[in-house]
Amino acid sequence: MASDEVTVQIRGWFTGRLPEGWFTGAPQVTRDREEIAVVGALPEPPAGVEETERAALIDGLIGRFREETRERRIEIAKEAERRFRQKVSWGVTCGDETVMFTTLSVPVMTRLRQSERQVLDTLVAAGVARSRSDALAWCVRLVGRNTDTWLGELRDALQHVDRVRSAGPDLHS
Repeated sequence: MASDEVTVQIRGWFTGRLPEGWFTGAPQVTRDREEIAVVGALPEPPAGVEETERAALIDGLIGRFREETRERRIEIAKEAERRFRQKVSWGVTCGDETVMFTTLSVPVMTRLRQSERQVLDTLVAAGVARSRSDALAWCVRLVGRNTDTWLGELRDALQHVDRVRSAGPDLHS
């Protein structure tokens, strides 16, 4: 089964499994090799609320949701982890803020040339990061934030490749 088909299956399972009323619509489900991330939208704060109050209201709504759903989220995550053999992380979107409650931090090995290591060392020396590892994570987040459109197009292209591969002959039979 192609990767995007598995993601659709997982999204469907979570949409059917989550209690009604948790989110304003179907959750956004993304996955990679290690983790399934489930992010749902909470109701928008009322219009006309002053910006300072709005920010506090959003924080309160997110905090309340996190506390009130903790036990049930853990139960659903354990069930999903047995079923799909991947860890589950949770998050919510409210207003223009997205907060992840639980996420995996997975070590990734890489080889860097001296000039690339110097970039990381500069970030550490400037206090932007505590270590080369933190500096590299900072760089990845920065690139991700500034190239969302390009990365989205690349992900779409990869999904197309998966669909074409799955429509081809099965060479493993």
